[in-house]
Amino acid sequence: MVTHVRAETQGDERGALLSFLAEERGGLRRAALGLTDEQVTDRPTASELSLAGLVKHVAETEQGWLARARQVPPAVERDRSNWHECFRLVGDETLAAQLARYEEVAAETEAFVRSVPSLDDVFPVPSAPWFPPEGRVSVRWMCLHLIRETARHAGHADIIRESLDGRSAWDLVALEQAG
Repeated sequence: MVTHVRAETQGDERGALLSFLAEERGGLRRAALGLTDEQVTDRPTASELSLAGLVKHVAETEQGWLARARQVPPAVERDRSNWHECFRLVGDETLAAQLARYEEVAAETEAFVRSVPSLDDVFPVPSAPWFPPEGRVSVRWMCLHLIRETARHAGHADIIRESLDGRSAWDLVALEQAG
C-alpha cells in the first residue's frame, strides 16, 4: 500500500470498505499521471494491458456490479464477442473520458453502499463462469470483490507504468502531491 487509508469511526464498516476501495482507485488513476495519450494506450509488457484499458475495465466492472446490485442491466453488456473491448479504448474513447466516467461510477457506488439498509442485503447474479456459483451475493461481498479487482489491476498498472518510464507508485504519489 503506497498511501495510508485513514481509520474510520469505530465500527463504520461501510466507511472502511469505501476508503480501501478509494485508495485502490487512486493508485490506478495515479499510474497515468503525466503521460501522453499515446503512452496510456501503449502495451510495454508481454500483456495486452494498457493503462487506459485498465481504467476503462475497472470503471466498467464497478458499474456492472453496481447495476446488478440495483437489479438493472449494466451500461455495457459483455460476452465473448466484445470482451476484448473492455481492456482497450475503442473509437473516439479517451483516457480523460474514462477517468471522468470512473469518478461518476465511484460516486454512485459510494452513495449506493451508504444507502442500503444492510451490507448483508443480497442480490442475484447471472449464471456465468465469472460469477459466484451460488447465484446471489451480498453488498459486503460486492465491496470486497471491487477492492480485490481494483487492487489487482492497480498492481498491473504499477508494472506498466514502471515499464513505460521507470516511475514507481511512490514517485507518482509524490508527483500527485506536488501538483
